[in-house]
Amino acid sequence: MQHGPAVRRRKLGAELRSLRTSAGLTSGEAARLVGWHQSKVSRIETGTSGVKPADVRLLLDAYGLADRQLRELLLVLAGSDDSGGRHHWWHAYRGVLPPTYRDFISLESQASAMRTLETTVVPGLLQTPEYARAVTEAALEGASQERLDTLVEVRLARQDVLRTEPPLELAAVLDEAVLRREVGGPGVMTRQLNRLVEAARLPHVRLQILPFTAGAHIGVTGPFVIFSFSRTSDLDVVVLDHLTSSLYLERKEDLRVYSEAFNSLSVHALSPEESLDFIAGTAAGA
Repeated sequence: MQHGPAVRRRKLGAELRSLRTSAGLTSGEAARLVGWHQSKVSRIETGTSGVKPADVRLLLDAYGLADRQLRELLLVLAGSDDSGGRHHWWHAYRGVLPPTYRDFISLESQASAMRTLETTVVPGLLQTPEYARAVTEAALEGASQERLDTLVEVRLARQDVLRTEPPLELAAVLDEAVLRREVGGPGVMTRQLNRLVEAARLPHVRLQILPFTAGAHIGVTGPFVIFSFSRTSDLDVVVLDHLTSSLYLERKEDLRVYSEAFNSLSVHALSPEESLDFIAGTAAGA
């Protein structure tokens, strides 16, 4: 099992190694250019040690990388707050959010696209405040009102990725059970369904419903998220959530399997237009 920081270290290291090779440099030559020992370059490239954003800048300058967007992405992966990407606002909640949740938010904020299968609840990026509170209360029985307030606040803050420029491209396949499960009462559920209708009309959101009539499908094994990054597919990652932790899959074979699974689900699901009508009809009858 790999956590977000370890995944990002290896992905950053692999990208830096690729850039060094493209620049025609050996690791020893790169080290001499920036005044380091060769072992430091090797540790960074294998992801066995962390790297400061300032050190990444030195390497990128040495490799002559002029691609501004790729520079920004690599700096964000190194933990930079001033690289021009979305700021790490979630650091203010370090005392409340578990590391796995912070890792997830970090990936979500850096990604250019997100594909997700949800089989139980509405994706967090599309939840209304009332629905988010009801889900959080159910997941954390006995939690204080203060903690619940904070977690709902975080859930809503995450939704800014759909409003930034450029916005996160979201493709979501929802099992019909997501629409039928009454969370928070009839009124809360009706407003949540109407929110889905609004979201489905956004140009950067593709929402599809997988109806019960589709029968058994590849998604019955559970929900998953695929994060993609605009400048390089080598940074893509699959996230599987568990009750107490998250599993990060980064191998090309895993990415291929989950990408194919999502494509299959999209084919069997209702079209975006049909899904919009389906959600609206469910809301009207809720």
